[in-house]
Amino acid sequence: MKLRSYLIIAFTISMICMFGFTLIARSISDEQLMAFDRIVISVVQGWEASGLTRLMKLFTFIGSTGFVIFLSLCVVIFLAKVLHHRSEVLLFVIAIIGSALLNQLLKHLFQRTRPDFHRLIEISGYSFPSGHAMNAFTVYAMLAFILWRHISGRMGRSLLIIFSIMMIIAIGVSRIYLGVHYPSDIVGGYLASAIWLSLAIFFFQYYKEKQYNKKDNVKGTV
Repeated sequence: MKLRSYLIIAFTISMICMFGFTLIARSISDEQLMAFDRIVISVVQGWEASGLTRLMKLFTFIGSTGFVIFLSLCVVIFLAKVLHHRSEVLLFVIAIIGSALLNQLLKHLFQRTRPDFHRLIEISGYSFPSGHAMNAFTVYAMLAFILWRHISGRMGRSLLIIFSIMMIIAIGVSRIYLGVHYPSDIVGGYLASAIWLSLAIFFFQYYKEKQYNKKDNVKGTV
């Protein structure tokens, strides 16, 4: 795919996600959004059961900063030592660090307090956008992007996408279930992460295409 196509795709995704994020961000104190959040929270927390609570706590742990750091180190080692793709290691590390910094910046910008309807765990800090949602989207969307090119079969690629989507959704829903985030926090986190990743992937593809063209030019002069 040509660089122009990547630019168009990245720009389109960024604009759509930016519009969605801005819409949510401007409405976090609006009664209609709050009413929607309460309805979704009521539905999700209506599933409460001891077994499901343990499962949701597991997904929340998987989306935590500590586990994400551990998983990221494993991914970096795999990409560097097994696949020998240093540029993809750099992309992954920049994506993870950038997402974390962006989340902290947005949290302190909006300073939204967490819901206090029915908490199953206790946690401090601001609510919007969800750090767990951004962690999940960044890690699993980036893994899908990087591993896609190393999987040739349609079945393998389909399983990769399904797994990534399931993990992203499960981690987000766990935060609503446990009563520590509004649904709009989760959606806002997904959108913020999508904006960041679309830009990171575009510049990665720009770099790769420049490297490819450079090699072609060298071969052409030999």
